[in-house]
Amino acid sequence: MNKTLLALIFTIILVQVIKVIILYIKKREFQIKYLTKTGGMPSSHSALVVSLVTSIFLLEGFTSTFTIALVLALIVMRDAFGVRRTVGEETAILKKLLRKNRIKTILHEAEGHTPYQVTIGAIIGLLITLVIFFF
Repeated sequence: MNKTLLALIFTIILVQVIKVIILYIKKREFQIKYLTKTGGMPSSHSALVVSLVTSIFLLEGFTSTFTIALVLALIVMRDAFGVRRTVGEETAILKKLLRKNRIKTILHEAEGHTPYQVTIGAIIGLLITLVIFFF
């Protein structure tokens, strides 16, 4: 099987399972929807893009493909703890204002990541890919 694909599959499964475990410990409840939850610890966005970049590097070295993947990975990770997090915080404030003024509407509250969550996700993506490629 393609090692890159295998690394990506294992990465997303492991990260989401870790997220479910952490949410279970925090909330003392299990909900199947946690398997597809975005935001929180660890960042699945970061884990996936770092896994991809690592795979490309291990297969090709410092090529143009690696450089493109690295730039896109940095954009995704910056967006995860920047724009997405800010939008989530602003949505929470907006929901409070709407409730206070008794305005009924449905808003999707996207949860972003802290830099720590992004870093942990990136480390997990790197480690899983190295394990897949070398063991």
